[in-house]
Amino acid sequence: MDSTLSLPPSPSPVYLPEGEHRRIKILVAGPLGIGKTTVVKSLSQIPTLHTDEVMTNAAVATDDLSHDVLRDKTTTTVAIDFGRLTLPGDKIVLYLYGTPGQRRFLPLWEGIAFGALGALVLVDTRRLKDSWEVMELIEERGLPYAVAVNVFPDSPKYDLALIRSKLDLAPETPLVTCDAREKNSGLHALAQLTAHSISVAGVKAS
Repeated sequence: MDSTLSLPPSPSPVYLPEGEHRRIKILVAGPLGIGKTTVVKSLSQIPTLHTDEVMTNAAVATDDLSHDVLRDKTTTTVAIDFGRLTLPGDKIVLYLYGTPGQRRFLPLWEGIAFGALGALVLVDTRRLKDSWEVMELIEERGLPYAVAVNVFPDSPKYDLALIRSKLDLAPETPLVTCDAREKNSGLHALAQLTAHSISVAGVKAS
């Protein structure tokens, strides 16, 4: 099983802002095939790093690939996706870490999650329950998070209030829709998460 490390070219990388700026570590989390890699790629202002492995028969016993949206999936992230983004108009730099959502990666996940301000959890309305495991991991660690409903072409659309109820989200947890392929859509989700995480951090510090 070969490990692949890809660094796709970036036409115009954005450098870190001069002077003082705040650096924030953000997790992009969710189950297999939910769009984590796509989000990091679409948002990053630098060439992104990805650690993918080819899926083998060994994954059959641990990952449920029976859903139609996963049947053609051949690779999975086993370590991280990484990108960087400076928020427009702010001296805030986000370091984006896409993380595996399966509990068997818990030791690795805990290392990546160390020092993170919060997490953006991706969900798919066709398989909401698949995101419960990673949400449990985040809640166990006490990280604030926002939930982004990734809009796939054939995913059914539901009222956000219904999705909030199905996911049993706290009233203060941000819930937004997001197209993982669209940068502005991802920016909106990250802005919601960042504001929520900074607010929670401020409350804990007071």
